[in-house]
Amino acid sequence: MRHNVKNRKLKRTASHRRALLINLSISLILYKRIRTTVAKAKELRGFIEPMISKARVGDLHRLRLVMDTLKHKDAVKELLSVVIPAVGERPGGYTRVIKAGKRLGDAAEMAIIEFVDLNEVANTKATTREEAKQVRKAAKEASEVEDAKVVEEKASDKK
Repeated sequence: MRHNVKNRKLKRTASHRRALLINLSISLILYKRIRTTVAKAKELRGFIEPMISKARVGDLHRLRLVMDTLKHKDAVKELLSVVIPAVGERPGGYTRVIKAGKRLGDAAEMAIIEFVDLNEVANTKATTREEAKQVRKAAKEASEVEDAKVVEEKASDKK
């Protein structure tokens, strides 16, 4: 029984698994979106989000912890200059895992993992949806006000 075992082993030794997650983290930071298997993407999410939270604090100790983990200067610079400002005050959930079907060859479930705040296409869709929702809400409120006026007029005409 696997009581209190929270991480996936990914059929790798501990050192190989750590190296894999570090390399996936570097790729995600540099390219903002990567395609990998679902299991690796879910493990990467649990690995990189605490790192982003540490980097957001911004004190020297936590930045050194991030640098010690990543060991890649360009990725750390990108994390501090692009990713952290885009994240802003988001309390967590910096990444999104989207299932992308099966891989040809071995039929492994594939996924795309990306930063939530750095995907312009999804963010523009969300803002347009939100604006359309507000317009519909305003139109509905206006029609309700007009209906109320009509009801009041009919009531005053009957008297």
